[in-house]
Amino acid sequence: MFALLGCPARLAEDARACDDGMLRSLGIVGAQRGGRERRTPVELRELLAERMSRLGTESAFEVLARARALEAQGRSIIHLEIGEPDFDTPPHIVEAAVEALRAGDTHYTPAAGLPELRAAIAEEVSKTRGIPVDPEQVVVTPGGKPIMFFTILALAESGAEVIYPDPGFPIYESVIRFAGATPVPLPLREEFGFAFDPAELRRLVTKRTRLVIVNSPHNPTGAVVGREALEELARLAQEFDFMVLSDEIYRRIVYEGEVLSIASLPGMAERTVILDGFSKTYAMTGWRLGYGVAPRWLAEHLVRLAVNCHSCVPGFTQRAGLAALRGPQEPVERMVAEFRRRRDAVVEGLNSLPGVRCTLPAGAFYVFPNITGTGRSAETLARELLEQAGVAALAGTAFGRFGEGYLRLSFANSMENLLEAIERMRRYLLQSYGK
Repeated sequence: MFALLGCPARLAEDARACDDGMLRSLGIVGAQRGGRERRTPVELRELLAERMSRLGTESAFEVLARARALEAQGRSIIHLEIGEPDFDTPPHIVEAAVEALRAGDTHYTPAAGLPELRAAIAEEVSKTRGIPVDPEQVVVTPGGKPIMFFTILALAESGAEVIYPDPGFPIYESVIRFAGATPVPLPLREEFGFAFDPAELRRLVTKRTRLVIVNSPHNPTGAVVGREALEELARLAQEFDFMVLSDEIYRRIVYEGEVLSIASLPGMAERTVILDGFSKTYAMTGWRLGYGVAPRWLAEHLVRLAVNCHSCVPGFTQRAGLAALRGPQEPVERMVAEFRRRRDAVVEGLNSLPGVRCTLPAGAFYVFPNITGTGRSAETLARELLEQAGVAALAGTAFGRFGEGYLRLSFANSMENLLEAIERMRRYLLQSYGK
């Protein structure tokens, strides 16, 4: 446009100078307001707060977008990248929400959650963790992430350190940085069954440690943290005076071993925030319903953050959550049994692939195969499998630098699709690597 008006645009510098001049003549740049030049639409990005540069994301959704784009081109893609049950929400839970809607349950609710649901959650957590829980300690949120976000914001700040699992859910590190604290990765190594080494944890704890995050059963590896490791974490928490965020969102999806909450260990109920919810256990990912259980002094601050963030959780979704807790648990048991069947088949299949080995996960619905034998980095192989084999998986590095050499695959898909994905991977590895 500017060239047509007589502006020389052969060189970038000339074009920029001419364009600036033209914009000034149009009143877009150079106009004065309060003694300064107005920003162009492009320059308005300079108004973005510095903290936004510290906020990360989940690559699972980025891979999903690339996979959908390939599907739009007519490609067949098997989705093993997104971590959500492929089952429908049980009918009695859906019906509870429908009845609530028809009854007019479409108004504001208490910021901390409906009293009935908080009481039911307190009863459930008391029974399953073996600790006394008062409803006043329960904070209901739209999904489990707000508990993670609010706990870190309430406890972490500049100068503080937060220890988190690596590989681990990427939002941990993202929010720690956003809060201005220093993230300290705790390596989870295959030789320890992807649970943390208690001795290594002790070396990482300092007087600046404010919070330690533990996730069991674990995303992305499916590991369950054992009693010995949790007892060392409990000793350190009391010795160095820090809090623990225990992410237990996969607690009901377990196949082997004891699932122990650190909150049940002596002296830890008052030092632990339990994160749990309905998304994974009851196939309610889209309902956005989670909760935290915290010491009373901290729970009130989590509620204040909730008021400032989302006000409250819709009443009809909370009624659905109440039905989930109070209603029949057989749908959960059937889902877990099917996950176990798929897990066994997928691990067997992965261990038959050239250059791949895979341990048997004790919980969740992920496998975390070691792919170092293929000679490819995690990101390279994940990209090749998507583009060349039509299998969408995540690089282990999407969960931290200690995830290099691994992929994460979700087996929350049909057995037919899972077996087909293994065969696609086999064909690609044999063709590409000559093995």
